[in-house]
Amino acid sequence: MRSINTSTMPRISLYKPEKGKDYDFLDKTITEMFTVGGTDVFVHKYLGPKNPDEADATPSAPRYDAVKETNIQDMLFMENRDRKYDPDIYVLRGIYNVQDVDFDMSQFGLFLTNDTLFMTIPINYSVKTLGRKIMPGDVFEMPHLKDEHALNDYQVALKRFYVVEDVNRAAEGFSQSWYPHLYRVKMKQIVDSQEFKDILDLPTEEGSSQTLRDVLSTYDKEMQINDAILNQAEADSPQSGYDTTSLYTLQTDAQGKPELVTADEATIDASVNAGNLDASRVNQTPDREGYSGYLLGDGIPPNGEAFGHGIGFPTNTAKGDYFLRTDLMPNRLFRFDGQRWVKMEDKVRMTLSNKDNRNTHKTGFINNTNSGTIAGETIPERQSLSKAMKPKADN
Repeated sequence: MRSINTSTMPRISLYKPEKGKDYDFLDKTITEMFTVGGTDVFVHKYLGPKNPDEADATPSAPRYDAVKETNIQDMLFMENRDRKYDPDIYVLRGIYNVQDVDFDMSQFGLFLTNDTLFMTIPINYSVKTLGRKIMPGDVFEMPHLKDEHALNDYQVALKRFYVVEDVNRAAEGFSQSWYPHLYRVKMKQIVDSQEFKDILDLPTEEGSSQTLRDVLSTYDKEMQINDAILNQAEADSPQSGYDTTSLYTLQTDAQGKPELVTADEATIDASVNAGNLDASRVNQTPDREGYSGYLLGDGIPPNGEAFGHGIGFPTNTAKGDYFLRTDLMPNRLFRFDGQRWVKMEDKVRMTLSNKDNRNTHKTGFINNTNSGTIAGETIPERQSLSKAMKPKADN
């Protein structure tokens, strides 16, 4: 009896459950392409948020045992503002599409569309170099984008820095074996902010006393522009609302006729002033503003009438007298009607700039620099809620 030898052909599949030599070959080949055709990228490695002192630590801003990339500095706002960067610089190779500098005219305003870059970097190569994967917060320095011909007085080239905002596996980085080999890194230019203090405080070159902030930051110029705009606005519109001091207000009686000053001739003395009224006066002072509108109160009586001011009403008064109470916020103007002081208006017209001379509750709250003493300890009045209301341990 003859036996038939049967054999089964192995299944053909590019995908394998394990990463074998074919994966290593493809990965080395792809990395070699970046070595040949890519550009150098200097990586400022993000180490994590700086630890606060024990006295400054709060439940929303805790102190950690060690500085790690996964730590969160502010649990309330989910922010890492005080970032710590590795003083050593790591060199990678990356490839990205160079864009032209164009303004986006399809929407209102001027928007640059080239401030965001998308760069591809080999996964294994970057992990081996950095000791971990690329993550948001890392800062890339692009040496090939230095500007040696900037219009300034500095003798150094202006460097270009980008912060990593997002990292994903690139669609073009998947090989035939279905394993990814490339990261797609989304980056945006850094600004002079608290997050990048460690980097911007670095010298422009070795031995120089000039920092990167001195040559890269536009803060001083932007503040000059902002102050110039505010000064021009203050000149064009010194106060909010409308100025009615140049308009005349006529006081009328119940019949709509001009109200005249009358007095008992047996008691009046033309040589003695009664309040701010004198015997030569004909028309009575207005008991209200003759014009209505938004933010007209300036604390000044109509028609430029004389008035007193202070924290208490005077005793020697006559009908038609004005008095500005400066102990009220905002200051309030009153008029004496012969029997009582009647409110005229509040002084609501003021400068529109957020300066300390704005006499409002809001200005006093936001720009509060006062401090008080509690149990022998000096405590500032302006505090964040996380520090003012610290939860106590419930044992």
